[in-house]
Amino acid sequence: MVRTFTAAVHQEDGWYVARCLELDVASQGESLDAALANLREAVELYLDEVSQPAIESTPLVTSFQVGMAA
Repeated sequence: MVRTFTAAVHQEDGWYVARCLELDVASQGESLDAALANLREAVELYLDEVSQPAIESTPLVTSFQVGMAA
């Protein structure tokens, strides 16, 4: 069975940090592709180890604006 998950990625100290939004799993890599590949592997390992994983529904991902003082 193939399942699609959502990843949020940001840069931190020269690394790309990828976090699965449906699971409490994260990984990192020196490139975006490496971070996502490492996250994929971490999620696969997590799902193999946890008999009843708590998978949240796909979250709503959106943007919003905040006014900043000049």
